[in-house]
Amino acid sequence: MTEQVYDVVVVGGGVAGAALLYSLATFTDLKRVALIEKYSQVATVNSKSTNNSQTIHCGDIETNYSLEKALKVRRSADMLVRYATQLPPAIRDRVIYRYPKMVVGVGSQESDLVRQRYENFKPHFQNMQLLEKAQIAELEPNVVQLNGQERPEELAAIAIQNEYTAVNYGALAQAMVKQAQEVSGKTVDLRLGNPVQSIEPVGENYRITTADATITARFVVVSAGGHSLLFAHRMGIGLEYSCLPIAGNFYYTPQVLNGKVYTVQNDKLPFAAIHGDPDVTMPGKTRFGPTALPLPLLERYNLQTFVDYLEVLRLDRSVSGVLWDLFKVRDIRNYIFKNFAFEIPVVNRRLFLKDAQKIVPSLRLSDLEFANEVGGIRPQLIDKTQGKLILGQAEIDPGGGIRFNVTPSPGATTCLGNAETDLLRIQQHLGCTVDRTWFNADRAAEIEV
Repeated sequence: MTEQVYDVVVVGGGVAGAALLYSLATFTDLKRVALIEKYSQVATVNSKSTNNSQTIHCGDIETNYSLEKALKVRRSADMLVRYATQLPPAIRDRVIYRYPKMVVGVGSQESDLVRQRYENFKPHFQNMQLLEKAQIAELEPNVVQLNGQERPEELAAIAIQNEYTAVNYGALAQAMVKQAQEVSGKTVDLRLGNPVQSIEPVGENYRITTADATITARFVVVSAGGHSLLFAHRMGIGLEYSCLPIAGNFYYTPQVLNGKVYTVQNDKLPFAAIHGDPDVTMPGKTRFGPTALPLPLLERYNLQTFVDYLEVLRLDRSVSGVLWDLFKVRDIRNYIFKNFAFEIPVVNRRLFLKDAQKIVPSLRLSDLEFANEVGGIRPQLIDKTQGKLILGQAEIDPGGGIRFNVTPSPGATTCLGNAETDLLRIQQHLGCTVDRTWFNADRAAEIEV
């Protein structure tokens, strides 16, 4: 076995790990960095194009985002757009896409919520438009029409019509890795098909053992989804966290929407509300989802990760208490039951149709086609100390030159923003130079092709 020494090693080749590798190569004076990925290609798990919503989350139409969170996420979303639009056109056009998007309130209560949100967010999101029913029909006629007539419910929507809104995150990760390796004067190694067996502290450094090499790193960042928690636990770190993996399924229909249409989030539900989207990999179809099913796997479609999940679950009274508290909430309990029912043959399509008809009321059962092997896993962490489920991404940073990132939605959107945070921690520990000029560039009003 050979041993090599790197300044920083990134474990995990999803879009988060790829963004960090690109940032290390481009914006620091570090000379030797590497990315280790257990599969033969980057972005084959949650960053795979079919395993996520392909959405750039800005916080404008995500009604579960506060204004504070929306503004924070938007900064990272702007970075993503800025990076992708600067790619060579042939690559750019396979990475980032323009579609109109909206969040639609159905019924008087939701419509009022949408109108109030517009008033609060409009000063900060200049491209927002408030649409009433007739205007919604011009942009998304199938949201309004039912059997040739207007649907009876009151409708209001917040729409954004001329922005980049969709990304092929798999293609984005590949572009970032390629550009990182093209930086001159640096060693940027990509170790694919190379599962990490262990990470151990050795003096001030870390020894990473893989199937074919022993690698020494001055700093390690683990960006491997739910497996980040597994690596942390094996080092005795982050034991205050457990994991609740949520799997999402989708359905295809013929193209019934022109862009992305979200629905209003139920504040009592910690999971995403259903939305309809174009699929960048399936022209001519609309994809509806996701469902939200607790699934004891750290990777979708990989049954071997069941054992890994049992290891990170660390089931005890505090974990059981969090799960029980969730289950006691009627809306959450009914939602969980419904999502289990979505897995029952025969009834699943009929149940999902009812949800999808909130967006397109004229949909028929024959329009729905289950999207086989589409959808990923959201590894939501459970904070055992505080007794609550952590929504969104989380980091475990014990100091000493190692970090563990768990990045469910909106982690793909915020991959460059998260990379910036990682760079600052690396700078603190290694004393390297970080050029933040690009990260701090002013937001463009509109990025033209």
